[in-house]
Amino acid sequence: MSGEITKAQEIKRLTTPLTFRQSKAYDCEGNLISCVETLSEVRFIIEPREGILSDDEIMQYAPESKAASAIKLKRGYGNISDALLVHESLPWYLGLYYVILLPISMMVVYARNTLMTFIILILFIIPLIYAYFALNVKRYRNKPQKPKKQVQNKTGEVHAKQEIPVEESLDSLKEYDVEVNNLKVIFDVKEGVVRELIDKKFEPPQLTNDKFMTMIDSCHKLFYSEVDSAQNITKLAVEDTPRIRDELDGKIRNMKTIINQIEDLTNELVININSDSRSENDVEILLDDMENLISTVKDYKE
Repeated sequence: MSGEITKAQEIKRLTTPLTFRQSKAYDCEGNLISCVETLSEVRFIIEPREGILSDDEIMQYAPESKAASAIKLKRGYGNISDALLVHESLPWYLGLYYVILLPISMMVVYARNTLMTFIILILFIIPLIYAYFALNVKRYRNKPQKPKKQVQNKTGEVHAKQEIPVEESLDSLKEYDVEVNNLKVIFDVKEGVVRELIDKKFEPPQLTNDKFMTMIDSCHKLFYSEVDSAQNITKLAVEDTPRIRDELDGKIRNMKTIINQIEDLTNELVININSDSRSENDVEILLDDMENLISTVKDYKE
């Protein structure tokens, strides 16, 4: 089936917001989307089909998918949330396993059978070892480094090729670099979708279209201002201090708030795309909220 589907079709499927009917989610092609349930939340995520998009394209167009989390882990900068998403069923299987094993172990202990007690102990430990191995993100980050290229000079002596030093963030602050990069991908995708919906709802040239596009432009400028500021902080910081972390946390919160506002506007446009009665009023309210958000973030920056 993958040979019949173009990249453009797959990208459109991944970036078009879901539609909900009778508490069920569907993509733009009408395919039912299963919910992803972790320990902390329940989400509906469109997973990319295999063999159509490259890893970089999956990261760009489906950054919240299980496939993207697997790529981030493979590349060594995933976090525990990515590991839990990839192994979403593991906590539930472990819970069921121990619910069954616990009463059996109590019976064995009560019977004072040494051999069976030892076996039960092993049965308790093995799943925990597997869970630790599956969810331990450090094992992805500690991959062996590629050997340096070697060059041979005219005398036949072999030397390691000198590499140009690259300015890097403090190790303790690299988590912020990873999160900022992830948020950039998410914002770019959602910004592209909302611009298409605005053009569809308010076909240009219209004053309403111009007004909304100007607001999206302001959000874009503000978002990337926060991105640049956060990246400069992590790049120039010579020490990891509470003040540095508070400033970076504030930048991250602002980015997430802007993304949430873009997503709210997208959802409202999707819901009311064919409505004439209430869409403009509801969307105008969201527009006012976005204007207030921009003013608030600007005040924070000053």
